[in-house]
Amino acid sequence: MPDLSGFKFTKTHEWVRPADGGEAFIGISDHAQGQLGDVIFLELPQVGARLEPGARLGAVESVKAASDLYAPAAGEVLEVNAAVNDAPELVNQDPYERGWLVKVRLDGELPDTLMDDAAYQAYADADQH
Repeated sequence: MPDLSGFKFTKTHEWVRPADGGEAFIGISDHAQGQLGDVIFLELPQVGARLEPGARLGAVESVKAASDLYAPAAGEVLEVNAAVNDAPELVNQDPYERGWLVKVRLDGELPDTLMDDAAYQAYADADQH
């Protein structure tokens, strides 16, 4: 399991990991990919798209279900991970590293409503269904 100390999580199971220069990576949690099953398709925003916290950012489709994805923070999409478009199974195999979805330039600070790894794990454990 990777070190998730720099990651922040939403109640809808997306994560955001700040990087240098006010940028951040966004993806879905290991818990989410496990609940979805094999990811077969991703709908992701275009480079230049504006994201707002809690607003729809795209969708993920698996063999079990299709689910909307929501932005954990405000910002502008700088890059879409071409690797996951070509091989959506990367989201299942490595959701925190190679399976990231988009890179953004953050608009200011991360929302206070995001959870750290410990709080998210407790939330995800309670959310088992």
